[in-house]
Amino acid sequence: MLLKTVGSDTIFAGAPEEPEPRTKMVSDPGDLLDAYSHAVTTAVARVAPAVAHVRVERGKGARGREGAGSGFLITPDGYLVTNSHVASGAAALEVTLPDGRTADAKIVGDDPDSDLAVLKVQASDLSWIRLGDSSRVRVGQVAIAIGSPFGFQHTVTAGIVSALGRSMRAQTGRLLDNVLQTDASLNPGNSGGPLVDARGEVIGVNTAVILAAQGICFAIASSTAERVAIALIREGRVRRARLGVGGQTLPLPRRVVRHFALPCESGVRIETVERGSPAAAAGLARGDVIVALDGTPVPDIDTLQRVLAADVIARAVEVFVVRRDRTLTVAVTPEESGGKTR
Repeated sequence: MLLKTVGSDTIFAGAPEEPEPRTKMVSDPGDLLDAYSHAVTTAVARVAPAVAHVRVERGKGARGREGAGSGFLITPDGYLVTNSHVASGAAALEVTLPDGRTADAKIVGDDPDSDLAVLKVQASDLSWIRLGDSSRVRVGQVAIAIGSPFGFQHTVTAGIVSALGRSMRAQTGRLLDNVLQTDASLNPGNSGGPLVDARGEVIGVNTAVILAAQGICFAIASSTAERVAIALIREGRVRRARLGVGGQTLPLPRRVVRHFALPCESGVRIETVERGSPAAAAGLARGDVIVALDGTPVPDIDTLQRVLAADVIARAVEVFVVRRDRTLTVAVTPEESGGKTR
């Protein structure tokens, strides 16, 4: 009992409030497993009707070679996303749909630099799914892969997103940025299939594994896939700019960086200049080191490729270079690459 004195009077103030006991809620492991299973099965039920097995024939006749991969439909009229290395060079393409139907397909557009291709499936009454927003993906969240590894159609594997923002090389040698890493098991034949989250939204396009490792697999982020797919459907290609130079990344001496107040400690040393190219017309020469383009630092060849996007085609840009003992700014008007990787 608590007594409280007010002036000369003592009054009853009541008992102190007892703190509420802290209880630690421990979920039943079985409930957690049921919730996880429910999330995976719900996501698969939403996505699986749009996932197809892709059979590829390269060359006709007895010498023809067959390959296979996966893909998924992104529109109700039959546009399907897969990997470039699955569809490239195909003489004939056939997809097997989840309902057992087979249908011919043709290549709408192929972009080896992003390892993505879009096919048009010749069939009706097709299920389809939208590409999700990969910028919302977080490390540790559930990742579910659906595809046809080794021809076993509609195989589902699950894991987590292991890392974000990885980079890897396409077969053309160009750097792929914004790649998701997952430990959801992928095998030959999974290529081109969707990687989805627990809501059944596509967050990536499964593309590669490291064969000597376990649990290290990669998917092209859905934001990249959406941008490339739109370009391929609209124009049949992804437009990129080119200067017409061949080069290599070159570290710069610190005294040079300090003396010229350069934006980075390395650049792209020009090794070759194509005759008649934008670089040749602007006066760029072998031995020049490109360190910036339109104010964007260019520390390496991959950055140079990245900044030579469609928005600089036929537009004069300022190329900042180190030439022997001085720096200069050269105005260059890049041209469309035409599929070349430079």
